[in-house]
Parts: sequence; structure tokens; C-alpha cells
Amino acid sequence: MRFQAAVLRSYENPFTVEEVTLTEPAADEILVEIAGTGMCRRSAGRSPLPAVLGHEGAGVVVRTGSGPDAAINVGDHVVLSFDSCGHCRNCLGAAPAYCDSFASLNLFGGREEDPPRLTEATGKPLAPRWFGQSSFAEYALVPARNAVRVDPALPLELLGPLGCGFLTGAGAVLNTFGAGPGDTLTVLGAGAVGLAAVMAATAAGVLTVAVDRHPGRLALAERFGAIPLPAGTAQLPERIRRLTDGGAQYALDTTASAPLINTALQALRPTGSLGLVARLHTALPLEPGTLDRGRSIRHICEGDAVPALLIPRLTGLWQAGRFPFDQLIRTYPLADINEAERDCDAGRVVKPVLLPERTGR
Repeated sequence: MRFQAAVLRSYENPFTVEEVTLTEPAADEILVEIAGTGMCRRSAGRSPLPAVLGHEGAGVVVRTGSGPDAAINVGDHVVLSFDSCGHCRNCLGAAPAYCDSFASLNLFGGREEDPPRLTEATGKPLAPRWFGQSSFAEYALVPARNAVRVDPALPLELLGPLGCGFLTGAGAVLNTFGAGPGDTLTVLGAGAVGLAAVMAATAAGVLTVAVDRHPGRLALAERFGAIPLPAGTAQLPERIRRLTDGGAQYALDTTASAPLINTALQALRPTGSLGLVARLHTALPLEPGTLDRGRSIRHICEGDAVPALLIPRLTGLWQAGRFPFDQLIRTYPLADINEAERDCDAGRVVKPVLLPERTGR
């Protein structure tokens, strides 16, 4: 099967839209015609190249292998989420984001034993699969366990970010923290993940303070129910403590900024918890006393989500008008992927979603 996909050949260069060829589905796989796929800021050189990236796809199942998950059939509308093995201790314990094979399956192009699935026009293989999908393309070949069936009445082309970015922010609030009415939360960074956390917190009745350096992002956070606070505010921890009646019970950092992480810890009440979702690329120095009095800090992967449980919850909240994630999205044709990436990096758009044009055969 041949179709168009955005191929990344170097982390220093733009994407190129090229014709690629895809193998037939294996027994546990489904072929999905992509309706739209979300885009995050480019990861820092973790996948082998050349590769088709894309990890927030949504589309329609057009073919299945001989023995896929019975819950997924041809014609189903699905959101694609991260990959997991399904049989390690954490997968069996309903924690697939902490799968023993998470890094190899999602970040490094697959395990060594996985066969190549995509080839370029010359016949050379591309990296096996990104986040179990490689959805910067017209079609994606996906493990059936990655796919979550959704209501066909939903706007399918916009749903892809529910599989990762929005799932991460909302899941941190609803799953990791289990926050509810009367709780208080600080969100550091009002990008796609942070704003999803704000929306989920508002839906859950949580008082939220959002911190960011961009006035436009703070305006969005305020629209979604948070108290906005510029990152450059003097005595920021004290301001947060006053706004949260003595300190926030929970904090979520999406920035990987050491000063903001220390601010979040200083603004927690005793026994408060800070979750980190952004990858740290340097050592994290902590100010003396930041972990005193029962305060804690941990990393959160994929919102501690079981996608098949959280994604329907989020679409239900959207249908009820309580999780308006669509207001964060701007769509682009797949051919304009480099423009979408530039706009994302410059902060001109919160969440780009790429829409393929149909030429596959």
C-alpha cells in the first residue's frame, strides 16, 4: 500500500512529505485511515531516522489482521494512544504507561525483533514505528491494543491529542492526584498539557492557579477557569499560597524549569504533591526545605492513564461542555507540517492538528 507521509531524515532539517509503502496488518494489528493527528514540539533526537513520527492520531479502521482485539472492527472510529506490551507486571497492573518496554516501543522506533513496516520510495526501510503508530501520514498500522473506539458522532479529526497531550494533563489531575471539590492546584506552564490540566481541574471542582510567561496563554487559562499568574510575579510562591488558602495541595509542572519547580514546591501546603511531566535534561537542584513537612515530587507518564478508560471520560466531558479541548486546536494540511511546527515553536498555536489529503492506494 502506497500513500503520503511526512518523513523526518534529520533532527536539524524540516520534514519532507514523501510517498511511502506499508506492509499488511499482522494478526494483532489494525490499519487506520488517519483523519487528523496532533503535533507536539519535536522530540530531541530519540527515534532512529529516517522515520515517520506522529503520536496523536485518530481515524477509521479500514483493515484488520487475522486476529485483532475483538473490540475493534473495520469501520470503527478510533483514537490512537501510546504502545505497551500488555503482559509485563505494570501492564497487567493497569499501569501501561509504565510498561517495561515503553521506551523501546514508543521512543526508539520499536524493539529489535520488530520487523520494519514502512519503506521509502527507494525500498529502504524507515524506522519501525513511532509511539505505536507513526501517524504523520494518510494511514497508520497500529497494534489493536493502542486503539480506543469512540462515538462516530464526535469530530474525529480533532480527537487525536486526547491520545497523549490532553490525556497527560487531564490524567495527572483526575488519575494521579485524584483531585476534587475543595482541592487546590498550581499548573506551571499553560501549553497543551497544562491547559488540559486546567480544564480537567475546573470540571472536577478544583481551584487552580496557572503560571506562564505568555499573556495569551494566561488568558486561555483564565477562560478555562484558572486564576492567571505571570511567571515573573514577585514573590511568586507567597502569591500562590495566598491564592490557595495556605498552599496548593497539588502542583503540575510542564516546563522542566528548575526555578519554577522550586517555586511549585515552595507553594505547596504540607503533604502536598508535585508532579513532573516534562523530561528533565539537566540536574534538578532543589532549594533547602522544599521537601520538608511531607511534600513529595514524582514524574507522571501519560497521565497515569489507561487510555480505554480515560479517553471516553474526556469525550464525555467535552460533550457536556466541560472539557473544551477543541478551542486549543488549529488545523493544517499534512503538506504544511513545517509551518505547523514553526507556529507551535513560536507559541502562535497551542495544539496543531495535521489533516492528511487522500491519495493512498
